[in-house]
Amino acid sequence: MTRPTRFEEHQYLGDKRVQRVHDLDAATDACAVDELMASEKFAAFGPDTLAEAANRGYRPCRHCLPRAREEGAA
Repeated sequence: MTRPTRFEEHQYLGDKRVQRVHDLDAATDACAVDELMASEKFAAFGPDTLAEAANRGYRPCRHCLPRAREEGAA
């Protein structure tokens, strides 16, 4: 998966449809980032951190952020 050009400077991408956050550095095909970008239902976080994503109600993706899910970090 290639990083979306609109997110070259961001690591985390939120899916507004399901309130899930993806790590663009670890995203897999199962994350369906291309589909998410096509839907235009995505969010960036400022600051670009898992803590900020969690603050906004996003849960970590089980495919690209499994450790965060296990640890309850977000």
